[in-house]
Amino acid sequence: MGSEDFYPEEAPIRRAVVGDFWIDECPVTNRQFAAFVEATGYTTFAEIAPDPKDYPGMPPEMAHAGSAVFTPTVGPVPLDNPGNWWSFVFGACWKLPLGPGSSIADIMDHPVVQISYDDAIAYSQWAGKDLPTEAEWEFAARGGQEQETFGWGKERNPGGRLMANYWQGEFPWQRTGPKEFDRTSPVRTFPPNPFGLYDMIGNVWEWTSDWYSDETVGPARACCGPPRARLAQESESFDPYLPQQKIGRKVCKGGSHLCADNYCKRYRPAARHPQSLDSPTSHTGFRCVVRF
Repeated sequence: MGSEDFYPEEAPIRRAVVGDFWIDECPVTNRQFAAFVEATGYTTFAEIAPDPKDYPGMPPEMAHAGSAVFTPTVGPVPLDNPGNWWSFVFGACWKLPLGPGSSIADIMDHPVVQISYDDAIAYSQWAGKDLPTEAEWEFAARGGQEQETFGWGKERNPGGRLMANYWQGEFPWQRTGPKEFDRTSPVRTFPPNPFGLYDMIGNVWEWTSDWYSDETVGPARACCGPPRARLAQESESFDPYLPQQKIGRKVCKGGSHLCADNYCKRYRPAARHPQSLDSPTSHTGFRCVVRF
């Protein structure tokens, strides 16, 4: 697993061992998550107002339930400040993914978004499943094709065919792809990988159970451990750029509909992204596994 051709956090190329497991064919959909909420009465992280005590320096007016929503800009902007295209929207949650006025009524077969790590764990436990490790996820995404760049081979668009839902045009303002792919797309819209799995690449980022760390594991340490490619503790996953916030980060995989050639080429099996436990977004979902 891994790659040495794109971003440093993906390196080095290394061996990982996983046990036997089944993985969901698709990301969990709005329809499936709605059934979970109806059966359990579960309230997601984004639906609960934050406690200012947990966020020193938080302005009191921000202490309302909500979540992060992508908002395209009207023209080119510097790409070193994600605040140019992310907004905290009061009321945004899984059933109102873009905030008040939005709905999932017409997108029930799209991946559920605005899901925190704990939300994903709650669903997986209810379903009698678990979240995949990073190694399990990457093994599944590769579909038996070791070291291919994409989940389907070496070419991004073989024969000119669009193989996944990622950003078409210049991020974060110009879209040149089909209008229906401006945000999430229905699961199974694009071809499955060789293992018969859909949307492993693009559409939404997917949570894994691994703590994020830039430190890779040597062969000796990985010998008798669980099926991890990188072993990290929560304390090793804190964001070094936010030392005052001791909030762990998990590995997300697969890229999303916001990955673009001019900004984020992470619509690949080897790509990885650190996501804070308390940060559901409009482009983050999940799928589950069952181990044997």
